[in-house]
Amino acid sequence: MKTATLQVEELKIESQQNYDGDCFPLILENKSSEASLEEALAWVNENRADLDAKAAKHGSVLFRNFPTKTDLDFDAFIRALDLPNFEYKDSLSNAVRTNRTERVFTANEAPPEVTIFLHHEMAQTPIYPSKLLFFCEKAAEEGGATPLCRSDVLMEKLYEELPEFSRNCEEKGLLYSTVMPSLDDAASGMGRSWQSTFSVTTQKKAEARMKELNYTWEWLDDGCLRATTPVLMAVRELGDGRKSFFNQLIAAFKGWKDSRNDPSKAITFGDGSPLDAEDAMKAADIAEALTFDVPWQDGDIALVDNYVAMHGRRTFTGTRKVLASLVAS
Repeated sequence: MKTATLQVEELKIESQQNYDGDCFPLILENKSSEASLEEALAWVNENRADLDAKAAKHGSVLFRNFPTKTDLDFDAFIRALDLPNFEYKDSLSNAVRTNRTERVFTANEAPPEVTIFLHHEMAQTPIYPSKLLFFCEKAAEEGGATPLCRSDVLMEKLYEELPEFSRNCEEKGLLYSTVMPSLDDAASGMGRSWQSTFSVTTQKKAEARMKELNYTWEWLDDGCLRATTPVLMAVRELGDGRKSFFNQLIAAFKGWKDSRNDPSKAITFGDGSPLDAEDAMKAADIAEALTFDVPWQDGDIALVDNYVAMHGRRTFTGTRKVLASLVAS
């Protein structure tokens, strides 16, 4: 895989995982220190279909030592992949983020001591991306890894160890409930306001948008909004015989906690019945055992298939700047 001075080879590291002969994640390293950004972009564009297929097969592709240094370089890398943009403002995500370009924005801006648990991006909403990309602008002094977990592998393990829980997830689906503030709260990993979430300015317009999405809701005395989704899938067919544990169950059960939200009230099965706490915790433990922590280096880019792999964020110290971009379904 070579373009002029660009020399791309598969990199193996000790912590990588292997499933049926496929490494997780796939790591592609540029071995040439003389390669230009233009050469890298030409290579990405030439190999875009193959890279897309590799992300679906392996779950994630990590690009290392490519000549990508800035948010604009990252934007150009994404455009070279020629994938449809999913603008963050059009999402129903809980997180507060800041756009750098039309396609590039900050990753979840929750404080460094907050763990963001494993999840599929926006699987707690009816609208979600097919893929996402991360760019390490500046690695943290300590910690700050992005954990990745193959959800198809996790699904197999869950059916082996928690068959009833797994069947309930697949057959009943899930309901998610969150309390959204009236103003953005960057101190919370789920602090996006209801105005920003639904792209509205009034309660009446928010209600119209929620009605379109089949949400139910309750306005609270302090101006916050408690919103509950329609029944959403918890297990996704990948189309090749694999099934993915496609949801935000672990993140909601373990991490949806702030001054407004209580994890015990955040999620139920689709029929309204509660999750068994022991089952949910065991599912989270199994996922953790399958997790690979991306050891970020400045300039790294990760392409993640959102249907195949979950991601999260470890706590960290110092300054950590990781940017993100979404790909439309």
